[in-house]
Amino acid sequence: MVKNYFRDYFSRFQLFVMILVVMSLNGQEPRVFNTSDFQLLGKVKRCLVITDYGKESFEFDPEGVLTKVTTLYSDTDYDVTYYRYSEGLLKEKRLENYREDSLDRQTSLAHIYRIDTLLNKVVKESVYSYQREFLDQFEYKYDGAGNLMAIIRTTNEGIDDTQISYDTLRGEVTKTIDVNEITERSVRTGEKNEKGQLLRIELEKIYLKGEPYKATESFTDTLGRKIREFKFDYDNGKSSFVKTEEINYEYDEQGFLKAKIQKSDKQESRQEFIYQFDGQTPPNWIKMIITPDNRYTTRRITYYEEDSSKSAEEEN
Repeated sequence: MVKNYFRDYFSRFQLFVMILVVMSLNGQEPRVFNTSDFQLLGKVKRCLVITDYGKESFEFDPEGVLTKVTTLYSDTDYDVTYYRYSEGLLKEKRLENYREDSLDRQTSLAHIYRIDTLLNKVVKESVYSYQREFLDQFEYKYDGAGNLMAIIRTTNEGIDDTQISYDTLRGEVTKTIDVNEITERSVRTGEKNEKGQLLRIELEKIYLKGEPYKATESFTDTLGRKIREFKFDYDNGKSSFVKTEEINYEYDEQGFLKAKIQKSDKQESRQEFIYQFDGQTPPNWIKMIITPDNRYTTRRITYYEEDSSKSAEEEN
């Protein structure tokens, strides 16, 4: 069974570049992306994704690590993100925006990372514009076990202090994120045996100005497949969260997402996913159709040859 296909790729892909932008503005723990984050198997060199809203190109090194992302709006308007590494760690990220085939220096950014591991790990991220203007600095602090404990953001306007705490009770771990002493998010994780199946349960609560606002509870099996999730809104009158939606996921025998069923008080909808595959071993899908809307996504995948010097392209 293919382990890495168990998430909803379509939603993940649409949000990926948006996430990169948010990361550059708000500061998220630096991480290394690889082919498994894009539901790709084998020695993939390049994956061009074509949807009804545009094209996205992802490039990887022979080890499967993401090195470049290109978002194409037209032949002359596009964004390019480069990732550079040293000893397996992210050292530099550059977001270059091109308009009418010219680099827009006002909106292009460079992220430089410095890592200190003398005691507990500390990562410093400095953000500059392509006009050499300092914009942001983030300092990520970790404990001895490698857990992120704090993010200190410094700008020309002041300092934002994010503190992250971890509490364990009855085998469940709750991670709480406070920004400038105001709670913004908490995530509680635990396990449950359901009909002989071990599930990982994650309850995420979102706070607005320190007050509970929304929540999502998700159930994932040991193979990484999301089985179902519940969405909640906070009801001030009841002083509790109230369920607003239930989402169930179905998979085929190979482990690919087959259907997504959404239920609310007023309606129920069902989406089904149909795939076409390439001839590689292991196979990757090269077209995904989502019914009943008949939305589709096409992928053109280039692979590294065994000697890593040539590539063979699988066309739709």
